[in-house]
Amino acid sequence: MKRNLLSIIILALLVVNLVLTSIMMVNVSSASRKTAELVTDISEVLQLELSDGTISNAASVPMEDVEVYTIAEQMTIPLKNGEDGQPHYCLVSVSFSMNTKSDGYKEFGSTLSTKESLITAKIYEIIGSYTMEEAQANKELMSEDILKEVQGMFDSDFIFQVSFGNIIFQ
Repeated sequence: MKRNLLSIIILALLVVNLVLTSIMMVNVSSASRKTAELVTDISEVLQLELSDGTISNAASVPMEDVEVYTIAEQMTIPLKNGEDGQPHYCLVSVSFSMNTKSDGYKEFGSTLSTKESLITAKIYEIIGSYTMEEAQANKELMSEDILKEVQGMFDSDFIFQVSFGNIIFQ
């Protein structure tokens, strides 16, 4: 009789354990789901903040909608004097990736070559504000600065990427 009573107690504890584990799993999974949603919302907000609401990633535009405009001449840009006090230069060619499906492209895409001198002046201004050491270390930042200025000039984000080709510092 003691064995049967002990077996019944063990069975009852096993059922109670199973019920409590099920309740705990339901609570944990719903809390985990809410946490995942919160993290997703936060990451979306941070991404918008970091990119200022503009398209900053070439992967977000399909390749068939991309047109590349390359500034015809290679530019020799005098850089800001660094700690050594010597004059330095940057020899660079610049290309813009444009979204052909954007409204700004329809308005400005075909006339971009007529605005090339204004764009070139902005590129000279931005790259020239860096020392040689800063420019070598921050090519991505220079590209982002040029992108912001050019998007501001056209008041549109049809240009979504700036690329440097054959960049040489001296």
